[in-house]
Amino acid sequence: MQLRPPLTLAALVVAGALTLTGCVPNAGTGSGAATALTVDSGADSCAVSAATAPSGPITFTVTNSGDKVTEFYVLAENELSIVGEVENIAPGSSRDLTLVAQPGDYFTVCKPGMVGAGIGQTPFTVTGETVAANADDAEAEAAAVASYTAYVKSQAAELLPQVEAFVAAYTAGDDAEARRLFPLARVSYERIEPTAEQFGDLDPSIDYRKPGAEAEGLPFTGFHRIEMDLWLDAAQQNYPDEAINALTSAERVTLGEQLVTDITSLYDLVHSEDFTLTLSDITNGAIGLLDEIAAPDGKLPGEENEFAHTDLYDFTANVEGAQVAYESVREIAASKGAEGAELTKTLDAQFAGMLELLAEYGDYEAGFVDYSTVDQAARGELGAQLNALSEPLSQLTHTVLGVSAE
Repeated sequence: MQLRPPLTLAALVVAGALTLTGCVPNAGTGSGAATALTVDSGADSCAVSAATAPSGPITFTVTNSGDKVTEFYVLAENELSIVGEVENIAPGSSRDLTLVAQPGDYFTVCKPGMVGAGIGQTPFTVTGETVAANADDAEAEAAAVASYTAYVKSQAAELLPQVEAFVAAYTAGDDAEARRLFPLARVSYERIEPTAEQFGDLDPSIDYRKPGAEAEGLPFTGFHRIEMDLWLDAAQQNYPDEAINALTSAERVTLGEQLVTDITSLYDLVHSEDFTLTLSDITNGAIGLLDEIAAPDGKLPGEENEFAHTDLYDFTANVEGAQVAYESVREIAASKGAEGAELTKTLDAQFAGMLELLAEYGDYEAGFVDYSTVDQAARGELGAQLNALSEPLSQLTHTVLGVSAE
């Protein structure tokens, strides 16, 4: 399973400064014709004709030489934020992606089949001077929504095969592999959970913990029911008055199939033609992701993954997802006078500080420490940094839209 690495701590070049998929650059954003590049999206390759380009308009002509419908992305330096994408490129056909690129470091990647983490991810550098952007508020808002919507779709596309691999190990009885994959299979979900929560009973079926499901009279299914079965000793210790027994092979199959079905439904919903997000969905979603961490049954108190103690994976994914949402609207916030400029300066620093602190406990590739080994003093430090980030982030909706977050 391939997962994108944690966000880098450097300043990021974000979608608010770019004209997104298929758009023609605004007058005044650059001089001369667009730089023309070609992309060959093959079955197992993604070859861009150049690794550098000058700032200003760039047109990528993407030809699908493979045998599956494909997508092409330009990613920001964090390897998560999508600054441009073109999708639904049929085998044998070509489509253009035109954007106005600011100087900075990016990545290009193709996604044959439009599911999974993508292939052929390669650094791409834009050189030269900053390009003046003349987009009005409506254009900036449309760009922000397009960028974040593409990010949600990309994360859902990565999530599905991750969950399928996790469920395959679990239903095959390979508990060691299933335990290893459990926290990794959750990363993409935790980055976009507020979107999943928009779809009725889908989030409860996927991610409710035992107390929450029982309090609402819902079946206990999804990630945490499988977690309870994989860490059975811990579950029996946590609930000594209940008869908690190992699930049978047939019960495992039923539970696993339900999780894959639910994740497939999430994928289908965010890829449907009528899926839309608003600026308030983005800003309030960023705030909600940090609320998920600090909640009494959340990651900071160690209640999210109460049996596996893998809360630091979820903690980091929530922060990453919140940062991508913030970066999508950052330029809009920064344009709101001195208040907006000060807010973005603060948020840039506090996101960097939060991710830097979390990195002291591990990463996705090497693994994070068992959260039960993190003492109260260390949790207090994490909580203090989380508060330092959450407080200014709570002002984001008001700054971007002029209204308070609900």
